[in-house]
Amino acid sequence: MEFRTNAFLDACRNEVPEHTPVWFMRQAGRALPEYRAIRGTGSILEAIAQPELVIEITAQPVRRYGVDAAVFYSDIMVPLWATGFGVDIKPGVGPVVEQPFRSADDLDRIRDLDAAVDTPFVIEAIKGLVAELDVPLIGFAGAPFTLASYLIEGGPSKNYAQTKALMHADPELWQRLTFKLADMSAASLRSQIENGCSAVQLFDSWAGSLSKRDYERFALPATQRVFDAISDTTVPRIHFGVGTGELLTSMASINADVIGVDWRVPLDEARRRVNGKAIQGNLDPAICLAPWDVVANEVDRVLAEGGGRGHIFNLGHGVLPEIDPDILTRVVERVHARTP
Repeated sequence: MEFRTNAFLDACRNEVPEHTPVWFMRQAGRALPEYRAIRGTGSILEAIAQPELVIEITAQPVRRYGVDAAVFYSDIMVPLWATGFGVDIKPGVGPVVEQPFRSADDLDRIRDLDAAVDTPFVIEAIKGLVAELDVPLIGFAGAPFTLASYLIEGGPSKNYAQTKALMHADPELWQRLTFKLADMSAASLRSQIENGCSAVQLFDSWAGSLSKRDYERFALPATQRVFDAISDTTVPRIHFGVGTGELLTSMASINADVIGVDWRVPLDEARRRVNGKAIQGNLDPAICLAPWDVVANEVDRVLAEGGGRGHIFNLGHGVLPEIDPDILTRVVERVHARTP
């Protein structure tokens, strides 16, 4: 379905929507009993390769919560997995790499993504969802820094020591690596857009581990390369990172329409830092485990700080598995009802 006007898309364009739109990162899966009922066992990557399953999982939170947008059920590591780099996603751990990136020789292990050949299951699922959904579909990809950190560390990390060591010791190799990953993410995003996604989000989940100086030197150029590569498209582009309060001004310099904000920075201050761009966020996911009156007060605070214009209500990061889905339904209802 093509959307000429929609609260989510209007907010992405920094306009005043008919109501404050809301969706949740990781809304598809994890906390939903209907997801657990159909997900089955096995790797999430195996599930992602089943279009009919992806269509159902992506649509579940739209039906359950009444959110204003669906987010495609996938993972940022899918392009690397599909092109044979040797990655897996272990339950309770996250992405892991069989042979971590160590030298220039490993660049040859990262080949260009041909979405039609490598990820036809993504294309099929997106087309099916566009035909079924009555809300916009958000596609996504991983930002080069975050993808590179997984490849170098071999999995999640607390300090990104190997990543930082490589980027400082061999800046040329670092740039070659992150530019290759940028091109892969851009190819994935373009395919998602061409097949029907109404918006896309680039996740730089671990950019907050960098200083502002290092972010601008080592992460921003490749991230800008991703957004530049899809700048000829008309869909809104969202850029999100975790722990990036000190990086918001730098992130806003990138060619993205919306800046996602985690819970550490109030949205009115975040809007000042991003020079008035549209913003997305930023309820702390853990608050959703508190009694409803606490959650409701925090929802109201976020709405007040968001200011109405160009604000997409979201969590400051993903839905926690322990969250009661009924709480999220009530959050959506309150956001919609409290719109000025």
